Amino acid sequence: MTRRPSAQTAAVLRALAGDRGRWRYGYELGQEVDLKAGSLYPILMRLHARGLLESCWEAEPPGGRPARHLYRLTGAGIQAAAALPAAEPARARAARRPVNGSARIASRGAR
Repeated sequence: MTRRPSAQTAAVLRALAGDRGRWRYGYELGQEVDLKAGSLYPILMRLHARGLLESCWEAEPPGGRPARHLYRLTGAGIQAAAALPAAEPARARAARRPVNGSARIASRGAR
């Protein structure tokens, strides 16, 4: 990767790196990283296009359900995940976020 990945992309890489050898399917990843399909699948497609993910169709889906698309990190994907900075706890991110425009109000008072 040439630029720093988005927080969502980093979350997907970290989730996949948690169990490198296991094939994962999109719905399961989306649940783990709290992303909806409209955000998750474009990320998975970009990571695959960049050679960071391998993908395949489920070989033997249970009866009554279509085959799922499965994903896992490539060697380059494992390196990219290892190069990510440590994940910031959600509480720390929330503490930095201005509430109801309070950052704008505080900056006006400082003039």
